[in-house]
Amino acid sequence: MKRIALGNTGLEVTRVGFGGIPIQRLGMDEAVSVLGAALERGVDFIDTARGYTDSEVKIGRAIAGFPGRVVLATKSFARTRDAMLRDIETSLGNLGVDRIDLYQCHNISSGEQLETALGPGGALEALTEAREQGMVGHIGLTGHKPWITAEAISRFPFETIQVPFNLLETGAAEELLPLAREKGLGTIGMKPIAGGAVRSVLLNLRFILSSGIDVVIPGMDDVMEVEENLSVLDDLRPLSDDELAVLEEEKAELGEGFCRRCEYCMPCPQGLNIAFLHLIGAYYFRYGLKEWALGRLQGLEKKYGDCIACGECVSRCPYDLDTPSIFADLGRRMAEDRG
Repeated sequence: MKRIALGNTGLEVTRVGFGGIPIQRLGMDEAVSVLGAALERGVDFIDTARGYTDSEVKIGRAIAGFPGRVVLATKSFARTRDAMLRDIETSLGNLGVDRIDLYQCHNISSGEQLETALGPGGALEALTEAREQGMVGHIGLTGHKPWITAEAISRFPFETIQVPFNLLETGAAEELLPLAREKGLGTIGMKPIAGGAVRSVLLNLRFILSSGIDVVIPGMDDVMEVEENLSVLDDLRPLSDDELAVLEEEKAELGEGFCRRCEYCMPCPQGLNIAFLHLIGAYYFRYGLKEWALGRLQGLEKKYGDCIACGECVSRCPYDLDTPSIFADLGRRMAEDRG
């Protein structure tokens, strides 16, 4: 499988990597099977995070059978030196390695967080020490707000950036890709299928990869998804006008206020499966699959009405979704629709 240089890191990676969010939902054996399918087909870049529950552990189990084959990337929400060092040690243990190729500051989303991470006793101090000691190879940054990311890479020599990029979210990549190229940074596209909201998967992946981003990391939780996503590498032509029109139509249909299923909002203090409840609402109203959606809703212990509007999910959502209001509206509209 063809590889591409990840900026000036010296690493070479396949253009489609493996995003480690969805395997949290799988049992160990199933997760290892899906990861193994990707690795056997040539994928050699895997991204995960300390915040993705047991994702690192599952990846560690899977890569044990592919020694020296994988470029590993993980990340931490830690903003202080001590917390970051603890997370690096935990990641090394979870992944079963003595060196992680790329360790990233996870979702720096405010000026205050950036100042803490950059300042004395901050997370970047720990990452620099870890790189000097050989615990990590390279230091990267992930983020959803391009103005924060732009400031961060102007103040610290990050080696990679990871930003959302899909047909609905082009702003971060459009603003940051030229700057990243100028600085020699590797570029990683997260949320390429917008958390499963995008139907035209291959068109969307072609759109992203033809933009010049180095690697995309779709989350995958079954072998069929692995095969579909990797098939884009057979045809990386820029999209035709007709194909772009298909994406524009889908973009208009989806709008902006929808859940990308990144699961940063989880766990919910009340036990709601937030991402799945958003998905049920989309299937009921957007796709007209009402019976399917109702069947899934009835199988859940906690439903829309169990949300107490505590706001925890809102504070953690990188897209500023007002989930309590959305759930109240979905519950009301479903009740009205069913009479």
